Amino acid sequence: MARILPLEEAFDPALDLLEAGDVVALPTETVYGLAADATNGEAVARIFEVKGRPRFNPLIVHVSDMEMAQKIAVFDDISLRLAAGFWPGPLTLVLPLREGHGVHPLVTAGLDTVALRMPREFAREVIDELRHPLAAPSANSSGRISATTAQAVEDDLGDRIKLIADGGPTHVGVESTILKVTSQAVYMLRPGGVTAGEIRNAIGFDVVRGGGKGIEAPGMLASHYAPNAAVRLGATELREGEALLAYGPNRIPGADKAVAMLNLSEKGHMREAAANLYAHLQALDRSGAATIAVEPIPEDGLCEAINDRLRRAAAPRS
Repeated sequence: MARILPLEEAFDPALDLLEAGDVVALPTETVYGLAADATNGEAVARIFEVKGRPRFNPLIVHVSDMEMAQKIAVFDDISLRLAAGFWPGPLTLVLPLREGHGVHPLVTAGLDTVALRMPREFAREVIDELRHPLAAPSANSSGRISATTAQAVEDDLGDRIKLIADGGPTHVGVESTILKVTSQAVYMLRPGGVTAGEIRNAIGFDVVRGGGKGIEAPGMLASHYAPNAAVRLGATELREGEALLAYGPNRIPGADKAVAMLNLSEKGHMREAAANLYAHLQALDRSGAATIAVEPIPEDGLCEAINDRLRRAAAPRS
C-alpha cells in the first residue's frame, strides 16, 4: 500500500518520485490530485494507467507562477485579468498552446489548447521546487468519486501508487471551474470552486455555459464522479431501501426510514455543502443501499458546481 505522510515529511519523497518519472497523490485546495511531471511522457502515461483513464480525456496542467504559465500558453487580456483575480485558486483556463511549450502531447489529448491552473500551498511549492509543471487529475479511479482526504485516495488507489501526501480534508471540496477564453466569449466548460457571479464581477460580463462539440477539457464526460450505487436526483420522497443525501433543515417524507442519511449542510451553506459532497457520497455508498436519493438543491452560486457533479454521478454508465 502507499505510504501516507504528513506534508512536512512528504515534500522531499514526493520530489524524488516526481523527478524519477513516477506519480504522487497530493492535496490541492479543491480535491486530491494524482500528479506527474507534465513534460515527461512516461510519467503522464502512468497517470492514465493508475486511474484507468481514457487517453482522449485531457489533463489539467498545474503551474507555480505566471512565468511558467506563459511559457506554456498564450494569454489575452481577459485571461490575464482572470489569472490576476483568481490565481492561485480553483480556476482553470483553457488557452492556446504556445510554440515550444514542452508539455507532453498525452496531457492535451492532441488538442491545440491546454488547461492551466495555479494551485495554492503544498502543490504550488512542489511545482516551484521541481521547476516543471505537473499534470494532476483527481486522485481516484476514472469516473468515480473524487477524493477529498488522503484516506479516500488510499482506499481507491493505495495499491497502485507509492506515496500520498496528507494535507487533511481539502477546503473547497469540488474541482476547479474551467473556462475557455475566446475572442467571441468566455465559456464555462465546467462549474467549480469559482462561481459564475464571481467571474462576472471580475470581467464585467456573463460567461456562456458549455462550449463546442467534443471533449475540450477535463470533467466533461457525461458519466463522472459516480459511486457504485445509483443516484436519484431531486427526490421529493424516499423510497424503500434508499440512502439519503440531504440538504438544508427540512426533510422529505420517508427520510426517517433511510438506510443511511447524511446532510451536506444543515443550514444550507453552499461552501459547507461543496466541502462535504464527495465524502458524503462515499460514506452513503458504503451503506449498502442500491440507490442514493438526493434532495433538491438550489442552482445558484457554488451549488451550480454541486448539481453538475451530481448530474454526472447520476448519468447512465457505460
